[in-house]
Amino acid sequence: MVGAYDRDALRDRMAEQGAWANVKRMPNRKQVLAFSPFLYKYRNLVERFFGKIKHFRAVATRYDKDPDNFLASVKLAALRVWLRA
Repeated sequence: MVGAYDRDALRDRMAEQGAWANVKRMPNRKQVLAFSPFLYKYRNLVERFFGKIKHFRAVATRYDKDPDNFLASVKLAALRVWLRA
């Protein structure tokens, strides 16, 4: 499902915000865009980490409404994921 992220409108919007879309291009795209396999590897690592954190119910459902308490829950979940590795 790379195609959903390989849209010119999305890339333009991200560029306006100062970000760079490091997404694999669709095979049928004629224009060759910048892509870094090195950064893509670390992007994947971060996405998998957030997937693991979301297994914690308090984080996934945003049980804590106070931002400070929620940040503490995220840090606690991240610590547990890190200790398991």
